[in-house]
Amino acid sequence: MMHYKAIWISDVHLGTSGCQADYLLDFLKHNEADKFYLVGDIIDGWRLKKSFYWPQTHNDVVQKLLRKARKGSEVIYVPGNHDESARQFFGLSFGDVKVVEEVIHTTADGRKLWVTHGDQFDGVMQYAKWLAYVGDNLYSFILYVNRYFNMVRARMGLQYWSLSQYLKHQVKNAVSYIADFEHIMAREARLRGCDGVVCGHIHKAEIREIDGLLYCNDGDWVESLSALVETQTGELKIIYWTHIKGEPVEAPQITLQPAIESLIKEAVL
Repeated sequence: MMHYKAIWISDVHLGTSGCQADYLLDFLKHNEADKFYLVGDIIDGWRLKKSFYWPQTHNDVVQKLLRKARKGSEVIYVPGNHDESARQFFGLSFGDVKVVEEVIHTTADGRKLWVTHGDQFDGVMQYAKWLAYVGDNLYSFILYVNRYFNMVRARMGLQYWSLSQYLKHQVKNAVSYIADFEHIMAREARLRGCDGVVCGHIHKAEIREIDGLLYCNDGDWVESLSALVETQTGELKIIYWTHIKGEPVEAPQITLQPAIESLIKEAVL
């Protein structure tokens, strides 16, 4: 069991068939932290509005995070565009989970990191949201293919590998879009007087310096199966959880917190 100062996860997309909940449960089983940051798109309200999909493992992820909060970890939830219905709860807490618009994290070595999902600085989301919905449908189809591709790999004894991520990174426009997004996020962090930014949204795990600012993206749990962690000494690194170390965690069958039930209902209405 590893214990970190902080762990950031985002883009889990609970409520979709592309969500790799088994891998995330295994990651949460083997890793603890003083602080857990849920950096948006934890629940996919866009997909749930079209068709309700909520297997037991997705419920187990929610219960596992709530249990970590009850046991003393600070859990901070920064909603994204796919779970934007949670933004009505800014400033509130449910199940010991704090819901905030954004937050500043101070590392062990004194660096200030601005934590936000990042969709507010995505031109497509801001000015052509219809295009984002079209892209989401195409992306969901690619993830569907990716799911069965990895089922075959698993039967061959091979670890998880993202076909969808490989295809995405071969498209020149997608690569350019990602680079533009990264520079915008670094610029916004500077405007806020921070040393860097931690975000999600684009499903590309990364730690690098941009114009003297630290840019960190914690990745996702549908493609890269990654998280950003901070060690007790302040070192930041990305962990890829592309294989399961043990049996997936069995969460107890208890009722979801009322506020979480409300959030899921909002997503499907």
